[in-house]
Amino acid sequence: MKKLKRSTVIPLCLLIYLAVMAWMGRARLADGEYLYYFGVLGISLLIIVALYWSLRRKEKLREQHDEDLYGTYADKEPSDSDDETNDTDNNNE
Repeated sequence: MKKLKRSTVIPLCLLIYLAVMAWMGRARLADGEYLYYFGVLGISLLIIVALYWSLRRKEKLREQHDEDLYGTYADKEPSDSDDETNDTDNNNE
């Protein structure tokens, strides 16, 4: 099973929360306060989208940093030529 990323889970939870709050606040919409209702929803959506992109960028930077620091298995496989160079260095001393 694939692990869900934080940049997906947190904004998804906030979207669910926003949907519940929009449902509970529909009385304001019925009272005719359209600008307030849709303004709050719009600003909240913008914040959630900005949070998503920010978390996604942070995860990519962390993965890139870890890859630069530790490398990957595909970078270099140990070969016999590496062992031979180490042996010749030891023999020269």
